Amino acid sequence: MSKRVLTTESGAPVADNQNSATAGVGGPILLQDQHLLEKLARFNRERIPERVVHARGSGAYGYFEVTDDVTGFTRADFLSSVGKRTDTFIRFSTVADSLGGSDAVRDPRGFALKFYTDEGNYDLVGNNTPVFFIKDPIKFPDFIHSQKRDPFTGKQEPNNVWDFWAHSPEATHQVTWLMGDRGIPASYRHMNGYGSHTYQWTNAQGEAFFVKYHFKTNQGVRSLSADQASELVGKDGNSHQTDLLQAIERGVNPSWTLHVQVMPAADAADYRFNPFDVTKVWPHSDYPLQRVGRLVLDRNPDNVFAEVEQAAFSPNNFVPGIGPSPDKMLQGRLFAYADAQRYRVGINHTQLPVNAPRNGTADNYGRDGSMATRYGSRQDKNYEPNSHSGPAQTDTPLAAPIAVTGWTGAQGAAEHVKDDDFFQAGELYRLMSDDEKSRLIANISGGLSQVTLDEVIEKNLAHFHAADTEYGKRVEEAVRALRED
Repeated sequence: MSKRVLTTESGAPVADNQNSATAGVGGPILLQDQHLLEKLARFNRERIPERVVHARGSGAYGYFEVTDDVTGFTRADFLSSVGKRTDTFIRFSTVADSLGGSDAVRDPRGFALKFYTDEGNYDLVGNNTPVFFIKDPIKFPDFIHSQKRDPFTGKQEPNNVWDFWAHSPEATHQVTWLMGDRGIPASYRHMNGYGSHTYQWTNAQGEAFFVKYHFKTNQGVRSLSADQASELVGKDGNSHQTDLLQAIERGVNPSWTLHVQVMPAADAADYRFNPFDVTKVWPHSDYPLQRVGRLVLDRNPDNVFAEVEQAAFSPNNFVPGIGPSPDKMLQGRLFAYADAQRYRVGINHTQLPVNAPRNGTADNYGRDGSMATRYGSRQDKNYEPNSHSGPAQTDTPLAAPIAVTGWTGAQGAAEHVKDDDFFQAGELYRLMSDDEKSRLIANISGGLSQVTLDEVIEKNLAHFHAADTEYGKRVEEAVRALRED
């Protein structure tokens, strides 16, 4: 085996990688030392902007295998036959913390999955909770600002966190999830994943259905108490990354079973909850889970930066048979996610191996930009329509069109029979065991009692009272006791 030779970026061999070139033994460094200058300049540019949210993450490759026939609901090719396998890449993440944060913290977890299908890449960008804090994207920047570091103190402030929730009653359902037992997963392998939003499936006959995705962990759900998490963070801030990496290296390949809830499109208008409100779930008694297939992770990335940090997901990466719904938060994310990746990684981020489609080179009239590597033959044109043999449109929409009516302007979503902000939060509380309720109350009161503004405390207490009388009373008593200590 021949010895590998160290080279510069241009491929020239490096004679000395231990000593800089100088003017004499004790003289100053020479500007002509191309290897030194290139090495320092490249080092200065090794980082790209971290994600504003979901900055801290881990990833793995695997496959999705269809186990049940769903062709009655969608014409998506990767779901077209039982036994069909599609390569995947997944990125797990925390939401609020920075890239240097710890894994075992109380925070939602991102569950972003890329399917490398024969019809292009399909990105399903969700969380480990079936709901979210807000239902309109115009509130998202404010929400994230409230959860991030305060501009004056430079740290996350309970005053800010609870102040935003106090003015956003629709967050009560997700707060109940977050402060409950599943708020700190024991590992990425031991949590469920959800599409969270409502999506549209369209079958070969053009019939439309609205769906929600549920990835149920086959390892079993395991979570950490606040004390267990605090201890783990002190031992290994990278605990979730460590667990995922080592499990796959040992051949203990984590897996999830995908189920969907399917709603005929005609049901949406009269459903008792707004089916496009991401702060609400569809009860399984209304729309039962239907099994689709299984997701298996079996390979770790070779380079975390190249494959995990540069992995780019966008919920507007659909394939034929799958499309968006009128979910307002989803509609906002269709723009925001792709735009964030254009800023972070560049306009040609889709040409990186982890992001590139595997059904052949993407074929369109996008050209140039930083780090462009895709080009055609000398006869290819960069405009359309043209008189040459360039790519042409199919005239077949990916999903069924959605009819809209009414006046333009800022407005809330349509009201459904049970569209209040507290009913489902109360339902979730009443499903909990006594021990789960006690831990939930302790987690909420531990944070809320640190708030210094009485008005913010009272508004949040009112939300819990509205969800369930016992729920509100217990939180109020616990907060009062902690503040009096």
